[in-house]
Amino acid sequence: MTRLAKIGVLGASGYTGSECVRLLLRHPQVEIALLTADRKAGQEMRDVFPQFSPYTLPKLVPLDGLDWPALGLDLVFCALPHATTQTVIKDLFARAPGMKVVDLSADFRLADTAAYARWYGDAHHAPELQGEAVYGLVEIYRERIKKARLVANPGCYTSCAQLPLVPLIKAGAIDLDEIVIDAKSGMTGAGRAARENMLFSEVSEGFHAYGVGHHRHMAELDQEFSAAAGRQVTVTFTPHLVPMNRGILSTIYVRGLAGRSPQDLHALLAKTYGGEPFVHVLPFGETPQTRHVRGSNMTFVGVTADRIAPRAIIVAALDNLVKGAAGQAVQNMNLVLGFPETTGLEQVALFP
Repeated sequence: MTRLAKIGVLGASGYTGSECVRLLLRHPQVEIALLTADRKAGQEMRDVFPQFSPYTLPKLVPLDGLDWPALGLDLVFCALPHATTQTVIKDLFARAPGMKVVDLSADFRLADTAAYARWYGDAHHAPELQGEAVYGLVEIYRERIKKARLVANPGCYTSCAQLPLVPLIKAGAIDLDEIVIDAKSGMTGAGRAARENMLFSEVSEGFHAYGVGHHRHMAELDQEFSAAAGRQVTVTFTPHLVPMNRGILSTIYVRGLAGRSPQDLHALLAKTYGGEPFVHVLPFGETPQTRHVRGSNMTFVGVTADRIAPRAIIVAALDNLVKGAAGQAVQNMNLVLGFPETTGLEQVALFP
């Protein structure tokens, strides 16, 4: 019998950590061997998330004092707050250098540690590890991820924007100075911590922009779009909070170059993603809805013509907790550990 890979989830009491657990429970090649929490340490997972009541899971334990070599883990998911993960992973690798890590925080997404300090307001605490971190957008960096020890899982907003835009940028198909990304996210993107501005009465029956002109994901978008273009790219990006639990919808405005029509942009995306299991390009003129990807690891992309030629409107939708976080993390784990990429991730979206 093939040995199951031993997996840990650090920060399992948050939305992202619990979503990792949900997906891993259906994965036939792994064993959940460690779950950590801070405030919820000492509790059973079922006490924090009752949906896990039928399943036998490790008790939530504190992160401090863990004996990493004795645990014998093959890989850990870090679903910890930004600015804490760097020191945790640095300590983990010092004591168990052979372990693999998929980090779901922003701590290793920015290759430039000075940019990290500027956008996140804190010095980078593991610059020696940043150099080996591989950005974990599978459809773009698949081959590099397979060889990685440390994978920096992308942000949810950035995944929803990069998947439709990176192929167009690489092909020189759109004007790099006229990209506008208007993005909306559900409430779970803000995490599970209790905050006044996240109370039901504060967010229901309303819809608002936030981080206008200075959202941290801008640094990630600039980095990846510039890498794709081979020159500096700075896009307009505005996020909005929508009173729903899950989902991101990005409406993206672009202008085709060199005579490329919206139909040409659609054909380029359809060709790029024709063999990809988790990116689906809709027929030209159709646009996706968040409800069509809810609970799945899919990204749906639609392209339609603007009334002003040669402009096009691209709409992309994904579940921020799955393809935007835990699902993409499991996809990365599958590559790192040599499993078939789609294992444990083939759930069809839950609708209605």
